[in-house]
Amino acid sequence: MKKVLVATEKPFSKDAVIAIGEECKKAGYELVLLEKYTDKADLLKAVKDVDALIIRSDKVTPEVIDHADNLKIVVRGGAGYDNVDLPASNAKGIVVMNTPGQNSNAVAELAFGMMLSMARNKFNPKAGTELRCKTIGIHAYGNIGRLIAEIGKGFGMEVYAYDPFVCNCKMEEDNVKPLDSAKDLYAKCQYISLHLPVNEQTKDSINYDLLNSMPKNAVLVNTARKEVVNEADLLKIMADRPDFKYISDIAPKCREELEANYADRVFFTPKKMGAQTGEANFNAGMAAIKQIIGYFEKGDTTCQVNK
Repeated sequence: MKKVLVATEKPFSKDAVIAIGEECKKAGYELVLLEKYTDKADLLKAVKDVDALIIRSDKVTPEVIDHADNLKIVVRGGAGYDNVDLPASNAKGIVVMNTPGQNSNAVAELAFGMMLSMARNKFNPKAGTELRCKTIGIHAYGNIGRLIAEIGKGFGMEVYAYDPFVCNCKMEEDNVKPLDSAKDLYAKCQYISLHLPVNEQTKDSINYDLLNSMPKNAVLVNTARKEVVNEADLLKIMADRPDFKYISDIAPKCREELEANYADRVFFTPKKMGAQTGEANFNAGMAAIKQIIGYFEKGDTTCQVNK
């Protein structure tokens, strides 16, 4: 009997856990739950004899992999997978998957919720601004980026996008105006919404020059990863441009300094909240268990990220 461990410091919704259990039962698998754990030792013990592991933002380090004697597949419930050590997984022949698209709408809605809050001065009595007729640039036009475009058009915004890995024709089909470089995107748009993964090319790639090229009253919206924004350059642009605002679902290391000096121009969620809806919880959890079953029963590696 295959054993599936769901290890979530920040658990899936109750409905999602029940549904995952039902899928396991139908497949003849055993489900093991490790929720709200605070000691890494608990994860090391729980992973010892399982065949499959489902996580959210939990870290699968070389140490975790070393303790997993039978582990064959890890599925990260969400799009990003930088919390899973791929070299260590490769060394043991472990398949790593994500669940692309399952959290996308939740993240896109959160981005606009944060934009509205900042546009209205965090809902203080002072007059704010509207999103209508403003320009928004989408940096990386994937599942979330496309939803950002859809919502932005609904607000009456002028939508642009840049993604070297997506054909301009796809953006044009969505009535989004493609641009040829990140430099062009930032120079054109008052709002920039980041959806980049973290890798050697993107780390610290959002730098001072890009940010300083943005129009007056610029707003950078980050629901991707904190590492893509150069923090020294972020501090510099905040100091140099009193009109610049930064809102993020992933607080940077310099959060305290930013909040101490620019409280009215920054906003950070308490913890990463992009996927924190019941719908996203359920969708990601169901996708994860179905991918595991598909892998074991049919050899399906469609969502594998470490090929």
